[in-house]
Amino acid sequence: MSHLLAIALALMLDFWLGDPRWLPHPVRGMGALISFFDRRLNKGAYRRVKGIVTVTAVTGTVYIISLLAVKISYSLSWLFGVVVEAILIFTTIATKSLQEAAWNVLLPLERGDMEQARRELSMIVGRDTENLDEPEIVRACVETVAENTSDGITAPLFYAWIGGAPLALFYRAVNTCDSMLGYKNDTYRAFGWASARLDDVMNYIPARLTAAVMVFAHSGKRFRYCWRVLLRDARKHPSPNSGWPEAAMAALLGVRLGGTNTYHGVVSRRPTIGDPLVPLQTNHIRRALRIMVVTVLSFVLLLLIGGMIVAFTGAWGESSQAI
Repeated sequence: MSHLLAIALALMLDFWLGDPRWLPHPVRGMGALISFFDRRLNKGAYRRVKGIVTVTAVTGTVYIISLLAVKISYSLSWLFGVVVEAILIFTTIATKSLQEAAWNVLLPLERGDMEQARRELSMIVGRDTENLDEPEIVRACVETVAENTSDGITAPLFYAWIGGAPLALFYRAVNTCDSMLGYKNDTYRAFGWASARLDDVMNYIPARLTAAVMVFAHSGKRFRYCWRVLLRDARKHPSPNSGWPEAAMAALLGVRLGGTNTYHGVVSRRPTIGDPLVPLQTNHIRRALRIMVVTVLSFVLLLLIGGMIVAFTGAWGESSQAI
Protein backbone atom coordinates (compact mmCIF):
# COMPACT_ATOMS: atom_id res chain seq x y z
CA MET A 1 0.00 0.00 0.00
CA SER A 2 2.95 2.32 0.62
CA HIS A 3 4.05 1.84 -3.00
CA LEU A 4 0.54 2.67 -4.22
CA LEU A 5 0.38 5.88 -2.21
CA ALA A 6 3.86 6.84 -3.42
CA ILE A 7 2.85 6.20 -7.05
CA ALA A 8 -0.29 8.34 -6.73
CA LEU A 9 1.65 11.16 -5.07
CA ALA A 10 4.44 10.92 -7.67
CA LEU A 11 1.95 11.29 -10.50
CA MET A 12 0.42 14.37 -8.86
CA LEU A 13 3.87 15.90 -8.45
CA ASP A 14 4.65 15.18 -12.10
CA PHE A 15 1.44 16.81 -13.35
CA TRP A 16 2.15 19.80 -11.11
CA LEU A 17 5.92 20.33 -11.41
CA GLY A 18 7.08 18.46 -14.48
CA ASP A 19 10.89 18.59 -14.66
CA PRO A 20 11.95 21.79 -12.88
CA ARG A 21 15.54 22.82 -13.62
CA TRP A 22 16.18 23.71 -9.98
CA LEU A 23 15.56 20.13 -8.82
CA PRO A 24 18.64 17.84 -8.92
CA HIS A 25 17.70 14.99 -11.26
CA PRO A 26 19.02 11.42 -10.84
CA VAL A 27 19.31 11.01 -14.61
CA ARG A 28 22.11 13.59 -14.66
CA GLY A 29 24.05 11.47 -12.18
CA MET A 30 23.31 8.36 -14.23
CA GLY A 31 24.54 10.13 -17.35
CA ALA A 32 27.79 11.15 -15.66
CA LEU A 33 28.41 7.58 -14.48
CA ILE A 34 27.66 6.15 -17.94
CA SER A 35 29.99 8.70 -19.55
CA PHE A 36 32.76 7.69 -17.10
CA PHE A 37 32.51 4.03 -18.13
CA ASP A 38 32.17 4.99 -21.79
CA ARG A 39 35.46 6.92 -21.71
CA ARG A 40 37.32 4.25 -19.77
CA LEU A 41 36.02 1.00 -21.29
CA ASN A 42 34.71 1.70 -24.80
CA LYS A 43 37.96 0.91 -26.58
CA GLY A 44 40.11 -2.03 -27.53
CA ALA A 45 38.94 -5.64 -27.43
CA TYR A 46 36.04 -7.31 -25.61
CA ARG A 47 33.76 -4.29 -25.94
CA ARG A 48 30.61 -6.37 -25.59
CA VAL A 49 31.86 -7.73 -22.26
CA LYS A 50 32.85 -4.22 -21.18
CA GLY A 51 29.36 -3.03 -22.11
CA ILE A 52 27.85 -5.72 -19.89
CA VAL A 53 30.09 -4.56 -17.05
CA THR A 54 29.00 -0.96 -17.64
CA VAL A 55 25.25 -1.54 -17.59
CA THR A 56 25.59 -3.86 -14.58
CA ALA A 57 27.65 -1.34 -12.64
CA VAL A 58 25.39 1.62 -13.46
CA THR A 59 22.08 -0.11 -12.76
CA GLY A 60 23.44 -1.87 -9.66
CA THR A 61 24.76 1.39 -8.21
CA VAL A 62 21.47 3.19 -8.85
CA TYR A 63 19.40 0.37 -7.36
CA ILE A 64 21.51 0.01 -4.20
CA ILE A 65 21.64 3.75 -3.49
CA SER A 66 17.88 4.18 -4.01
CA LEU A 67 17.09 1.06 -1.95
CA LEU A 68 19.15 2.37 0.96
CA ALA A 69 17.50 5.81 0.69
CA VAL A 70 14.02 4.29 0.76
CA LYS A 71 14.76 1.87 3.62
CA ILE A 72 16.35 4.59 5.77
CA SER A 73 13.42 6.93 5.09
CA TYR A 74 10.81 4.35 6.10
CA SER A 75 12.81 3.50 9.22
CA LEU A 76 12.54 7.11 10.34
CA SER A 77 8.82 7.47 9.65
CA TRP A 78 6.23 5.73 7.47
CA LEU A 79 4.96 9.09 6.18
CA PHE A 80 8.49 10.34 5.52
CA GLY A 81 9.20 7.11 3.66
CA VAL A 82 6.15 7.51 1.42
CA VAL A 83 7.10 11.11 0.61
CA VAL A 84 10.72 10.24 -0.19
CA GLU A 85 9.67 7.27 -2.31
CA ALA A 86 7.12 9.43 -4.14
CA ILE A 87 9.78 12.04 -4.93
CA LEU A 88 12.11 9.36 -6.26
CA ILE A 89 9.37 7.85 -8.45
CA PHE A 90 8.44 11.35 -9.61
CA THR A 91 11.95 11.78 -11.04
CA THR A 92 11.48 8.71 -13.26
CA ILE A 93 8.32 9.89 -15.08
CA ALA A 94 7.82 12.71 -17.55
CA THR A 95 4.15 13.40 -18.26
CA LYS A 96 4.26 17.18 -18.03
CA SER A 97 7.67 17.39 -19.73
CA LEU A 98 6.36 15.37 -22.67
CA GLN A 99 3.29 17.59 -22.88
CA GLU A 100 5.41 20.76 -22.84
CA ALA A 101 7.79 19.41 -25.49
CA ALA A 102 4.88 18.57 -27.80
CA TRP A 103 3.23 21.95 -27.20
CA ASN A 104 6.53 23.64 -28.10
CA VAL A 105 6.22 22.03 -31.52
CA LEU A 106 2.48 22.53 -31.91
CA LEU A 107 2.23 26.25 -31.10
CA PRO A 108 4.72 27.54 -33.72
CA LEU A 109 3.25 25.05 -36.19
CA GLU A 110 -0.18 26.60 -35.69
CA ARG A 111 1.33 30.06 -36.23
CA GLY A 112 2.91 28.89 -39.46
CA ASP A 113 6.43 29.24 -38.06
CA MET A 114 7.88 26.10 -39.64
CA GLU A 115 11.49 26.88 -38.72
CA GLN A 116 10.69 27.19 -35.02
CA ALA A 117 8.57 24.03 -35.13
CA ARG A 118 11.45 22.14 -36.74
CA ARG A 119 13.90 23.44 -34.12
CA GLU A 120 11.65 22.42 -31.26
CA LEU A 121 11.05 19.02 -32.84
CA SER A 122 14.79 18.43 -33.16
CA MET A 123 14.99 18.62 -29.35
CA ILE A 124 12.83 15.52 -28.90
CA VAL A 125 13.55 13.30 -31.93
CA GLY A 126 16.70 11.78 -33.38
CA ARG A 127 15.78 12.20 -37.04
CA ASP A 128 16.83 15.13 -39.21
CA THR A 129 14.15 17.84 -39.09
CA GLU A 130 15.53 20.61 -41.31
CA ASN A 131 13.45 19.79 -44.39
CA LEU A 132 10.29 18.32 -42.85
CA ASP A 133 6.95 19.69 -44.01
CA GLU A 134 3.92 20.07 -41.74
CA PRO A 135 2.53 16.50 -42.00
CA GLU A 136 5.99 15.05 -41.34
CA ILE A 137 6.49 17.31 -38.32
CA VAL A 138 3.12 16.18 -36.99
CA ARG A 139 4.00 12.52 -37.64
CA ALA A 140 7.31 12.80 -35.81
CA CYS A 141 5.68 14.52 -32.83
CA VAL A 142 2.80 12.04 -32.61
CA GLU A 143 5.21 9.09 -32.82
CA THR A 144 7.31 10.59 -30.02
CA VAL A 145 4.29 11.16 -27.80
CA ALA A 146 3.11 7.59 -28.38
CA GLU A 147 6.50 5.95 -27.76
CA ASN A 148 7.31 8.03 -24.70
CA THR A 149 3.92 7.41 -23.14
CA SER A 150 5.32 3.96 -22.48
CA ASP A 151 9.07 4.58 -22.14
CA GLY A 152 8.82 7.77 -20.14
CA ILE A 153 5.70 7.30 -18.03
CA THR A 154 3.88 3.98 -17.80
CA ALA A 155 6.98 1.74 -17.80
CA PRO A 156 8.62 3.36 -14.74
CA LEU A 157 5.21 3.41 -13.01
CA PHE A 158 4.82 -0.29 -13.78
CA TYR A 159 8.17 -1.07 -12.16
CA ALA A 160 7.38 1.21 -9.22
CA TRP A 161 4.23 -0.88 -8.72
CA ILE A 162 6.31 -4.06 -8.65
CA GLY A 163 9.30 -2.91 -6.62
CA GLY A 164 8.82 0.67 -5.52
CA ALA A 165 11.19 3.55 -6.24
CA PRO A 166 14.36 1.38 -6.39
CA LEU A 167 13.02 -0.70 -9.29
CA ALA A 168 11.62 2.39 -11.05
CA LEU A 169 15.06 4.01 -10.86
CA PHE A 170 16.67 0.76 -12.00
CA TYR A 171 14.44 0.91 -15.08
CA ARG A 172 15.34 4.56 -15.65
CA ALA A 173 19.04 3.66 -15.42
CA VAL A 174 18.59 0.93 -18.04
CA ASN A 175 16.69 3.36 -20.26
CA THR A 176 19.41 6.00 -19.87
CA CYS A 177 22.13 3.47 -20.71
CA ASP A 178 20.24 2.57 -23.87
CA SER A 179 19.70 6.20 -24.88
CA MET A 180 23.42 6.97 -24.45
CA LEU A 181 25.02 3.72 -25.62
CA GLY A 182 22.45 1.81 -27.66
CA TYR A 183 23.43 3.12 -31.09
CA LYS A 184 23.98 0.78 -34.03
CA ASN A 185 27.22 2.34 -35.24
CA ASP A 186 30.88 1.35 -35.10
CA THR A 187 31.42 3.12 -31.78
CA TYR A 188 28.56 1.55 -29.83
CA ARG A 189 27.39 -1.55 -31.72
CA ALA A 190 29.31 -3.89 -29.39
CA PHE A 191 29.68 -1.69 -26.29
CA GLY A 192 25.99 -0.71 -26.22
CA TRP A 193 24.64 -4.18 -27.07
CA ALA A 194 23.85 -5.15 -23.46
CA SER A 195 22.17 -1.81 -22.72
CA ALA A 196 19.95 -2.06 -25.80
CA ARG A 197 18.98 -5.69 -25.15
CA LEU A 198 18.20 -5.08 -21.46
CA ASP A 199 16.09 -2.06 -22.38
CA ASP A 200 14.14 -4.24 -24.84
CA VAL A 201 13.51 -6.81 -22.11
CA MET A 202 12.46 -4.23 -19.52
CA ASN A 203 10.02 -2.55 -21.93
CA TYR A 204 8.46 -5.75 -23.29
CA ILE A 205 5.51 -5.98 -20.87
CA PRO A 206 4.94 -2.23 -20.25
CA ALA A 207 4.78 -1.43 -23.98
CA ARG A 208 2.10 -4.03 -24.61
CA LEU A 209 0.13 -3.13 -21.49
CA THR A 210 0.27 0.55 -22.44
CA ALA A 211 -1.00 -0.16 -25.96
CA ALA A 212 -3.84 -2.31 -24.61
CA VAL A 213 -4.86 0.35 -22.07
CA MET A 214 -4.67 3.01 -24.78
CA VAL A 215 -7.07 1.09 -27.01
CA PHE A 216 -9.46 0.05 -24.22
CA ALA A 217 -9.63 3.58 -22.78
CA HIS A 218 -10.34 5.39 -26.05
CA SER A 219 -11.65 3.28 -28.88
CA GLY A 220 -15.34 2.91 -27.91
CA LYS A 221 -17.30 1.67 -30.91
CA ARG A 222 -14.08 1.46 -32.91
CA PHE A 223 -12.55 -1.05 -30.49
CA ARG A 224 -12.49 -3.99 -32.91
CA TYR A 225 -10.90 -1.91 -35.65
CA CYS A 226 -8.26 -0.41 -33.33
CA TRP A 227 -7.43 -3.78 -31.84
CA ARG A 228 -7.07 -5.29 -35.29
CA VAL A 229 -4.70 -2.50 -36.41
CA LEU A 230 -2.70 -2.88 -33.19
CA LEU A 231 -2.18 -6.61 -33.68
CA ARG A 232 -1.53 -6.19 -37.40
CA ASP A 233 1.02 -3.37 -37.28
CA ALA A 234 2.73 -3.35 -33.87
CA ARG A 235 5.42 -5.83 -34.94
CA LYS A 236 6.32 -3.86 -38.08
CA HIS A 237 8.41 -1.37 -36.12
CA PRO A 238 12.20 -2.01 -36.02
CA SER A 239 11.98 -1.84 -32.22
CA PRO A 240 10.34 -4.85 -30.54
CA ASN A 241 8.42 -2.50 -28.24
CA SER A 242 7.94 0.97 -29.76
CA GLY A 243 5.53 -0.31 -32.39
CA TRP A 244 2.88 -1.19 -29.81
CA PRO A 245 2.01 2.30 -28.49
CA GLU A 246 2.61 3.77 -31.96
CA ALA A 247 0.20 1.30 -33.60
CA ALA A 248 -2.41 1.98 -30.91
CA MET A 249 -2.04 5.74 -31.40
CA ALA A 250 -2.23 5.44 -35.20
CA ALA A 251 -5.40 3.36 -34.97
CA LEU A 252 -7.09 5.77 -32.56
CA LEU A 253 -6.22 8.82 -34.66
CA GLY A 254 -6.99 7.11 -37.96
CA VAL A 255 -3.62 8.13 -39.40
CA ARG A 256 -0.60 6.44 -40.90
CA LEU A 257 2.69 6.60 -38.99
CA GLY A 258 6.11 5.25 -39.90
CA GLY A 259 7.66 5.52 -43.34
CA THR A 260 10.84 7.31 -44.39
CA ASN A 261 13.08 9.11 -41.90
CA THR A 262 16.56 10.59 -42.28
CA TYR A 263 19.21 10.26 -39.57
CA HIS A 264 22.38 12.34 -40.00
CA GLY A 265 21.81 12.38 -43.74
CA VAL A 266 21.20 8.63 -44.00
CA VAL A 267 17.75 7.65 -45.27
CA SER A 268 15.91 4.98 -43.26
CA ARG A 269 12.77 3.43 -44.74
CA ARG A 270 10.46 1.74 -42.27
CA PRO A 271 7.15 -0.06 -42.73
CA THR A 272 4.08 2.09 -42.25
CA ILE A 273 1.79 1.70 -39.25
CA GLY A 274 -1.95 2.39 -39.29
CA ASP A 275 -4.35 3.34 -42.07
CA PRO A 276 -4.46 6.84 -43.65
CA LEU A 277 -8.17 7.39 -42.97
CA VAL A 278 -7.44 11.11 -42.57
CA PRO A 279 -4.36 13.19 -43.46
CA LEU A 280 -1.99 14.20 -40.66
CA GLN A 281 -2.87 17.65 -39.31
CA THR A 282 -1.67 19.82 -36.44
CA ASN A 283 -4.76 18.93 -34.39
CA HIS A 284 -3.49 15.35 -34.21
CA ILE A 285 -0.79 16.51 -31.80
CA ARG A 286 -3.48 17.85 -29.46
CA ARG A 287 -5.44 14.62 -29.74
CA ALA A 288 -2.32 12.53 -29.15
CA LEU A 289 -1.64 14.46 -25.94
CA ARG A 290 -5.21 13.90 -24.73
CA ILE A 291 -4.86 10.19 -25.48
CA MET A 292 -1.57 10.15 -23.59
CA VAL A 293 -3.02 11.77 -20.47
CA VAL A 294 -6.09 9.51 -20.36
CA THR A 295 -3.90 6.46 -20.96
CA VAL A 296 -1.58 7.37 -18.09
CA LEU A 297 -4.49 7.99 -15.70
CA SER A 298 -6.17 4.74 -16.77
CA PHE A 299 -2.89 2.85 -16.40
CA VAL A 300 -2.33 4.18 -12.88
CA LEU A 301 -5.94 3.39 -11.94
CA LEU A 302 -5.36 -0.17 -13.15
CA LEU A 303 -2.18 -0.41 -11.07
CA LEU A 304 -3.96 0.94 -7.97
CA ILE A 305 -6.86 -1.49 -8.35
CA GLY A 306 -4.48 -4.38 -8.93
CA GLY A 307 -2.38 -3.38 -5.93
CA MET A 308 -5.39 -3.13 -3.63
CA ILE A 309 -6.63 -6.54 -4.79
CA VAL A 310 -3.23 -8.06 -4.04
CA ALA A 311 -3.06 -6.31 -0.65
CA PHE A 312 -6.56 -7.32 0.42
CA THR A 313 -6.07 -10.88 -0.86
CA GLY A 314 -2.87 -11.15 1.16
CA ALA A 315 -4.55 -9.74 4.27
CA TRP A 316 -7.49 -12.13 3.85
CA GLY A 317 -5.09 -15.06 3.45
CA GLU A 318 -3.23 -14.14 6.63
CA SER A 319 -6.48 -13.80 8.60
CA SER A 320 -7.67 -17.19 7.29
CA GLN A 321 -4.43 -18.84 8.42
CA ALA A 322 -4.78 -17.21 11.84
CA ILE A 323 -8.27 -18.68 12.20
